[in-house]
Amino acid sequence: MNALDVALWIVVPYACLVVFAVGHAWRWRHDQFGWTTHTSQLLENRLLRLGSPLFHLGAFGVIAGHAMGLLIPASVTEALHVPEHAYHLVAVWGGTVTGVAMVVGLLLLIARRFVVGGRVRRTTTAMDRVLYLALAAMVVLGMSATVGENLIGPGYDYRETIAVWFRGVFLLSPDTSLMAGAPLVYQAHALGGFLFLALWPFTRLVHVWSAPMAYLWRPYVVYRRRPGAAPVPQPRPDVVRDRALPPR
Repeated sequence: MNALDVALWIVVPYACLVVFAVGHAWRWRHDQFGWTTHTSQLLENRLLRLGSPLFHLGAFGVIAGHAMGLLIPASVTEALHVPEHAYHLVAVWGGTVTGVAMVVGLLLLIARRFVVGGRVRRTTTAMDRVLYLALAAMVVLGMSATVGENLIGPGYDYRETIAVWFRGVFLLSPDTSLMAGAPLVYQAHALGGFLFLALWPFTRLVHVWSAPMAYLWRPYVVYRRRPGAAPVPQPRPDVVRDRALPPR
């Protein structure tokens, strides 16, 4: 275990996780008015209407695929009698399809921000530019690993190395030797993922934690009167009846 491996695969991940947690607490305490998507839908809606669903659905699929591959040990799928070849096909082709959807959606959103929508471009902050650059880098690295290494290339079983190291980080026992021998694109993708987590609290991505999940089954807004506020005066029935009569 050399100093570089310790720095890359122990120090950096834990430092990024600390920044992720503390950064969110700081952001919530000092910038609650900025805890929003900063939507620009009113400025341009045509590309947003297509790009946003593609990006979000693709991102959800990619996150689900990462969770399945990194958090579920190979011994579990073996106990469930899932053939390794079937798992590999689902992982590779599922990752490719969701990755392509995410790439197309991200390209549309970037084009909307910096190429097509002049008004949208003027509302884009410096942190938005950093976020789009980080997202693009993560997507390129992820697609290179999925397509380049597994779909076109000879393949790499990350479940025996990277996934074990990843779970070890959260179990406080990371094995740096598992990452030292991984392909460079996987190393860059894993390191970039933790750096992305450190960037998260300072971008518009914080709105993810305030997603109105209740609207999945209650698609309307309920307005409530503040406690102690005076009741809203209601018109008398005779006044309403008189207003309903046609003028003489």
